Amino acid sequence: MSSGTVGIIGGTGLYELDGLENVETVALDTPFGQPSSEIVKAELGGVKVLFIARHGATHSLLPTEINYRANIYALKELGAEWCVSVSAVGSLREEFRPGDIVVPSQYIDRTRHRADTFFGNGIVAHVAFADPVCPVLCDALEEVCAPLAESSGASLHRGGTYVCMEGPTFSTRAESHLYRSWDASIIGMTALPEAKLAREAEIAYATMAMVTDYDCWRSASADVDVSEILATMAKNVAMAKSCLGALLPRLGKSKPSEMASQALGQGIITRAENIPAACKQSLKPIIGKYISC
Repeated sequence: MSSGTVGIIGGTGLYELDGLENVETVALDTPFGQPSSEIVKAELGGVKVLFIARHGATHSLLPTEINYRANIYALKELGAEWCVSVSAVGSLREEFRPGDIVVPSQYIDRTRHRADTFFGNGIVAHVAFADPVCPVLCDALEEVCAPLAESSGASLHRGGTYVCMEGPTFSTRAESHLYRSWDASIIGMTALPEAKLAREAEIAYATMAMVTDYDCWRSASADVDVSEILATMAKNVAMAKSCLGALLPRLGKSKPSEMASQALGQGIITRAENIPAACKQSLKPIIGKYISC
């Protein structure tokens, strides 16, 4: 498995990077159902890359309807060791302006209706999630994105906390002020359970969060407006593509952190002989390094 295989989950336009070669689409089915979209496989400078349109090719999936397990499972099955999650977020801090990029270090889970583990049905595993992102990947994102953001009049912010809410409605004003009282930095609807599943699958994960608005806490600005968000997102796509084009060669020369790449090593609690054969087979890409399947 190549350390240069990078999974990217985000909008449909992200796979239109300059210099992509050997582009093909792959339709996969997984034990957890179908991914959000067909997977676009390509290479850039010798680095293998896999793209998934998180909300579907026609943006038809609500955040709650996304099959997060199928998406991460498909990336794992196709050899991804890295996963860059590109997502739109609202800002909970004055200094995080629309158009800025945030690479958060922590998440708060406010979702309620989403399957968030590969395990169960005969196998129990617990992985550490105290530090949910891969520091090597975050370093790479900061290195390549900061100068590109600055050249566009924006800023990159390293660290901070991403609140993941259920959606699809935006926050109430009371909720927005509550999250600010928790010292949270940004709010979105898609980072979880994506990050948890990536950790279980031993894929190095980080979020490249693109700020689109100030949520509804800021009295100096209008409340969240979808048309304004879409306009900012359109500008952010160009920056995201530039960042990804610079990031891929950088990751091709790097190795994921042990925290991410060996997360499951001590996590499987159920003895191998007690795991049902069907469970072993369905989870082979996830547990095959540790359990004979």
